[in-house]
Amino acid sequence: MATSQGGNSNRNGTHTHRTSIKPHVKSKPAQRRNSTGKDHAAVPGRVRVAVRLRPRNAEESVADADFADCVELQPELKRLKLRKNNWDADTYEFDEVLTEFSSQKRVYEVVARPVVESVLDGYNGTIMAYGQTGTGKTYTLGRLGEEDNAARGIMVRAMEDILAHISLETDSVSVSYLQLYMETIQDLLDPANDNIAIVEDPKTGDVSLPGASLVDIRDQQSFVELLRLGEAHRFAANTKLNTESSRSHAILMVHVKRSVKGRDAALSSENGNHPHMVKSIKPTLVLKGKLVVVDLAGSERIDKSGSEGHTLEEAKSINLSLSALGKCINALAENSAHVPFRDSKLTRLLRDSFGGTARTSLVITIGPSPRHRGETASTIMFGQRAMKVENMVKLKEEFDYKSLSRRLDIELDKLIVEHERQQKAFEDEVERLATEAQQRISDAERNYVDLLEKERSKYQKDYMESIKKLEEQLVMNQRKNEELHMKSSGEIPRVSLEELADLKKMLQKETHLRKAAEGELNNLKSQVAELKKSEASGKSEILKLHNMLEDKEHQTKKLEGEIAILQSHLLQLRLEADETRRHFDRGGFEKETGGPNSLTAQVKQQQQQQQASGNGEKPSIAKLFEQVGLQKILSLLEAEDADVRIHAVKVVANLAAEETNQGKIVEAGGLTSLLNLLKSSQDETIHRVAAGAIANLAMNEANQELIMVQGGISLLSMTAANAEDPQTLRMVAGAIANLCGNDKLQTKLRSEGGIKALLGMVRCRHPDVHAQVARGIANFAKCESRASSQGNLWTKSGRSFLIEDGALPWIVQNANNEASSVRRHIELALCHLAQHEINARDMISGGALWELVRISRDCSREDIKTLAHRTLLSSPTFQVEMRRLRVN
Repeated sequence: MATSQGGNSNRNGTHTHRTSIKPHVKSKPAQRRNSTGKDHAAVPGRVRVAVRLRPRNAEESVADADFADCVELQPELKRLKLRKNNWDADTYEFDEVLTEFSSQKRVYEVVARPVVESVLDGYNGTIMAYGQTGTGKTYTLGRLGEEDNAARGIMVRAMEDILAHISLETDSVSVSYLQLYMETIQDLLDPANDNIAIVEDPKTGDVSLPGASLVDIRDQQSFVELLRLGEAHRFAANTKLNTESSRSHAILMVHVKRSVKGRDAALSSENGNHPHMVKSIKPTLVLKGKLVVVDLAGSERIDKSGSEGHTLEEAKSINLSLSALGKCINALAENSAHVPFRDSKLTRLLRDSFGGTARTSLVITIGPSPRHRGETASTIMFGQRAMKVENMVKLKEEFDYKSLSRRLDIELDKLIVEHERQQKAFEDEVERLATEAQQRISDAERNYVDLLEKERSKYQKDYMESIKKLEEQLVMNQRKNEELHMKSSGEIPRVSLEELADLKKMLQKETHLRKAAEGELNNLKSQVAELKKSEASGKSEILKLHNMLEDKEHQTKKLEGEIAILQSHLLQLRLEADETRRHFDRGGFEKETGGPNSLTAQVKQQQQQQQASGNGEKPSIAKLFEQVGLQKILSLLEAEDADVRIHAVKVVANLAAEETNQGKIVEAGGLTSLLNLLKSSQDETIHRVAAGAIANLAMNEANQELIMVQGGISLLSMTAANAEDPQTLRMVAGAIANLCGNDKLQTKLRSEGGIKALLGMVRCRHPDVHAQVARGIANFAKCESRASSQGNLWTKSGRSFLIEDGALPWIVQNANNEASSVRRHIELALCHLAQHEINARDMISGGALWELVRISRDCSREDIKTLAHRTLLSSPTFQVEMRRLRVN
């Protein structure tokens, strides 16, 4: 069966209910929007049928001792002979013929193992037992084999095979165990859950049981315990034909998810600053198979079983459901245009097993007694007709995008750490070069001063010595002149001229020495000037290095800001995708139809057909749209008859849920008519459906501006103020939340009371209303954060509109809300508000700092947790306050 099962499972085997989510599977190309590769074609697979003969029991051995068995088996030819009398018999061929001596292992190998292998490969599979009561169906399928290991049935052996071929670290196995009793589906693992509804997808026809329990299986022993628990809750009775006759159909559903290595996928960065970044990624491929094991209750004749009272009613219900199954098998075997699957809940559950996409094996059980030859013949003919049924087996697989997202986050963190490490190494290298250059300059200056002082001292000493020698020579010359003066006058000129010549030579020599000293002094001065120039050039180089470092830090901060914004946008998109998926799983905005006179009659007829079809099956709105026309439908929104207006607005809401119809509705004036209904009508139903239609139209960015221009926020705010119904408030809050995600409309949305309208709706304590309010606040905070990062401030003070309108106390109060859909939006809104430094003081005084610290430590979502941590580290105001409070 192609059914999807709801229910979150814990690792220890406990279970809770969960909403059914339909994955993007390979067999439905329209649902695989994000996967690559070609779709797998369906493969024909005929239903395989095996017949198993039960040995005679003690009663038959006595009562039929003088009679031969009514059947004769030829297992080597895979044939069975059904005796008409002692000389005539009918021959039938099956895929397998199992004698009364066939072991349980042999039965499993030929009947169940091929189906189990297909389930492990990603296909759906069904194993079913059919036959008269007391012929061994439950023994074949559900025997636990606790006393005798060889007596284990197909259920136990199938789980052993599945657990042996999967990895508990990357794969998962979960089971549901149900019974169909008196046309009600009951949970054998939770007896209080005794009326589970069947839900059908109107597009794909898939059947699901969202109310059934789903339990994770980690080992074989826990599975056996679950089977024992389920068997204890199954209905049974003592009849003439069987002392423990099952009075219900038992259905075991085993969901298997296996992770395998997927095909290569290339992701390229579209960022203009990094167009060269292209990375090859191999996402994990998940194979999803489901094994359904069906232990049908035995068919019986009332006159032979002796049923009476309540047991008689049970027998009638069993025979009716088996009769409906036989009719479906007959129709499929004869290629009938209509197969009556909807005649019974049993046939609806087995829709995928016969004529669907599952690989199916059927084992029919018969007894040897000639007294029950009629029941045996009926069972054999059922098996013969089932062998004519062909299924189209399809592989179901999907890419594990969550795992891929986690891998990308880890890779991003590694790149950030590596970038920080390289930046630190660059800063250390610059600091080392600056220190080394300063040391060299200091050494050069010191050497220059020492050398200059030595040279000056040397030349000064030489100069003083020369002066002293000249003075001494002058004194000696004066003494000689005095002595010569007393001698003859003829000798005086000669001696005086020689001495004067020597003195001139000495003076010239001293003059040359002085000039040489001055030249050396000038050389030293030029060297000092050159050293000063080199010092100035070194300082300029250091200044350039400092400027380069500051530019690098600025670029780094800018990149970190862009990374934080992209991460917050990615997180918001994930939350919006989760919210949208949960929204459509709950049925989304209700789709209904309506119209006047003949149009009204057509609409009401569609409504009656919808009610008669049952089980949530919706009418063909597209067909009604083609027959009537959009203009006529919109004209009915202004009809005087209140019922006509209600039907018409439901049809418009139904059409607005489809993206292809939204543009036509807006062009034809449908948006204006819906807004006029909010303004003029006093009917609560019209308000609810009209608000839902506007919410659908508001998912388109072009329509958002039209809604604002036509006063949509004011009308939605007025509707929210007057409404008391939680569903109406949820629709209005959803419409405003969609408008909050548009950057261009923030100022006008706030000025027309959009934020105050959201906060006013929290008076309703319904969790769905609070979830939509939280989503709107998160969208608004995201747009404010994006505007502040681009330098666009919407207020003069720079503070957030949300803080100015008083939203912060409610945000802080619900930051740890029990509802995960509310809590995650609030946590994201706090992270967005904290990214703008001007909001920090208000958030500290309002208690938001403590919630940010809690989110950075205890949030279950790693991406939100990381974003909160980085926001705290990047805010100086938060850092100062945390140091004051001694918060690490």
